[in-house]
Amino acid sequence: MSDFPSRDGDERETTPPVISSQSSPKTSFWLRELPYTAVFILAIFGIAYNSYSKQSIVGYWQFLALVTCMVCIGSGWPHAHDKKARLHLVWTQALHWLAFLVAMNVVLLPNVQGMMNADATSLAILTLLALGTFTAGVHILSWPICLVGVVMALGVPASAWLERSALLLSVGALAALGIALASWLYVRQGTSQPEK
Repeated sequence: MSDFPSRDGDERETTPPVISSQSSPKTSFWLRELPYTAVFILAIFGIAYNSYSKQSIVGYWQFLALVTCMVCIGSGWPHAHDKKARLHLVWTQALHWLAFLVAMNVVLLPNVQGMMNADATSLAILTLLALGTFTAGVHILSWPICLVGVVMALGVPASAWLERSALLLSVGALAALGIALASWLYVRQGTSQPEK
């Protein structure tokens, strides 16, 4: 069988495979989702670090706000078809994130800091960042940005719960490790005995 139609009247035509210089659909999907994934990973890292350190990581959240602003602009850019729409996108996102950066810094004022400890400050800033991320996603109609905002928002109570439940989680992890070790030793002991 060849790729060319036969002379017997067989009208089947097959086209030879075309080698494309573009990336595969799977690769282009991951490249398209890379900015959202990066913001998501940075948010998860920040939540985890915030949960286990007793330090306020305000600079990190401010950096993440700026990164999220750039991702929002990049996400909305293909939908802004002319110069006016692109300028509108950049200005609205810049003002949106500037407002949230100002709100984050209000939380850091000395009078406010006198009423809050480092844990409460970090959680308040994370809440502001989650709200900013979600609303930015709504404004540019981007569900991945909204999803990152929801995950950040869920990270606030999760972070507080993890801090309170650290001892319980540690005991549970040790118990699971002990059971796994005992099971492994039992299986290993059963396979190392000679058959009678």
